[in-house]
Amino acid sequence: MEAEEEGILEKKTNWRLGNHPGAGATAASLLTDDLILEILSHLPARSLHRFKCVSMSWRDLIADPANRNKLPQTLAGFIYTTISNNARHLHFAAVSGDGASSFDPCLPCMRPTKYKDMALMDACNGLLLYRGCCKNKVNPLSWAEHDCRFVVCNPVTRRWVELPPLPKPQAPASRHSTTSGLAFDPAVSSYFHVLCFEQAYFGTCITRVNIYSSRTGDWCQRDSGMVEKVALFFLSKCVFVGGMMYVIGSLDRMNVEYALLGVDMEGKVWTTIRVPYSRRLGTIGSSQGCLHYAIPPADDNNKILFSESAIWWLKDRHSKELVLKHTTSINKLMSMTGQRYKVVGMHPDCDTIFLVSYEHDTLVSYDMRHQKVGRILNLEKDHAQWFLPYVPLFSGSLAVADGQ
Repeated sequence: MEAEEEGILEKKTNWRLGNHPGAGATAASLLTDDLILEILSHLPARSLHRFKCVSMSWRDLIADPANRNKLPQTLAGFIYTTISNNARHLHFAAVSGDGASSFDPCLPCMRPTKYKDMALMDACNGLLLYRGCCKNKVNPLSWAEHDCRFVVCNPVTRRWVELPPLPKPQAPASRHSTTSGLAFDPAVSSYFHVLCFEQAYFGTCITRVNIYSSRTGDWCQRDSGMVEKVALFFLSKCVFVGGMMYVIGSLDRMNVEYALLGVDMEGKVWTTIRVPYSRRLGTIGSSQGCLHYAIPPADDNNKILFSESAIWWLKDRHSKELVLKHTTSINKLMSMTGQRYKVVGMHPDCDTIFLVSYEHDTLVSYDMRHQKVGRILNLEKDHAQWFLPYVPLFSGSLAVADGQ
């Protein structure tokens, strides 16, 4: 939702709740808790949490765990991975301070023999996407000429569904993919989509995308609709926002020019967007309903300025150009810790970014608007990587016919 629309909705809510100039002190007290919750449930999470300051009773009403399934949720933390003994391990870093540190990102309620090799691929608005291979000896993070299976689950409700097998490959028969993304927006629909990008060989351009819709319960194949050809990196990060799935790739085999690839949920609309500075140090994320891109800027001699962070954003899905939103110095943070940092995520509701140290052992929140260092978290393991934001989904279920 755009900031202007959020402001209008919040003003309307203030008026309905009696929080407008001239309103009597007892106006809001005439409303029952259920009616207040119903009104607040239509607010975005960022605006909702502002109403905690109205009174202690409102704060308790919003913070009550029993009301979570009625109200929008904000960022709880980040799922991240470490690698040891040639195996990936999942961990969770809580950033909300509401006790979410007990969240377990491992696939819940599963038959261990069948799902033991599943790898977490993506997280989107409370749902998690896992992928594995039918043959135990095949790496679940990649596949070639092997059947691949997906599982989507909500760890809060412990509901899950296994997707049907991918459709048989078209020519060329040899196909590869390491990039899969989950598309889900509970404010729009209870149905979700899964996208699996195909390349003829590793390092070559995308040839097509497989799209699963939980509404139809089936996959469809769509050939690449791009004039410009894009090759994806190993485990390229996917971000779903505004009805489009975005992923970072390269426009040439020398990996000199980089771009964002976007595709809609029907595989009919394809777009490419050049990124500033054209380096692999950038990361994408969704914040305040728009796609954001973070990267350390460069000086006039094209030297990377690790002491700064720049945030660019795509104002709408029809735009072909990223616009600079914030540039900030993180010298204070670096002087405090003696480490360098890179951006790994954005807060979905505000201008806060999250940085991880190059030693991969510290996660830091940073308020871009107020130029202020926030929480500094020590990660459970060194060499943390592949950070996925997690927002709990307490309401609704997986809208599929065969959910477990």
